[in-house]
Amino acid sequence: MTGQPSDAYDDAAMILGLALDGDTCAVAGRLDDVVVRSGTSGAYDVALCLAATMIGDQLQGSGAALDFPGIDDAPYDVRWVARFVSAYVNADRPTGEALFGAAIADGQLPTCMIALTDSTLETLRRRTD
Repeated sequence: MTGQPSDAYDDAAMILGLALDGDTCAVAGRLDDVVVRSGTSGAYDVALCLAATMIGDQLQGSGAALDFPGIDDAPYDVRWVARFVSAYVNADRPTGEALFGAAIADGQLPTCMIALTDSTLETLRRRTD
C-alpha cells in the first residue's frame, strides 16, 4: 500500500479536500499525479466523479437543458464546466469526451479541472448552508 488513492472517487475526494483547504497548487499537483498514474482517461474519470458529486447520481440521464445566459461570453473554463456538467447530466459521454479532448488540445485542461473542482466544492457548501 502506497497511500495513493486507488480509484477515481478516492482521487476526487482527495482533490476536493485539498480545494477545501484552499491549496490550488496541491489540487493541480494531484491532478497531474492522476494523469501520470492513469493517463488522461484517469483524469476524465475524476472529472466524472466531480460532476457526479456536484449533481448527484440520481439526476444523470434526466434530459436537462443547459440554461446559462451569456455562456458564449463566459471564460473558457466556465463554459467548459457548464457544458461538461450538462453532458454528464444528460449521460452524453461523446460530448463529455469531446469537451475533455478539446480542453487538452487547447492546453486548458488544468484550468478546467480546477474550475470543476471549485464549482463542485461551492455546490457542496451551498447544500450544507
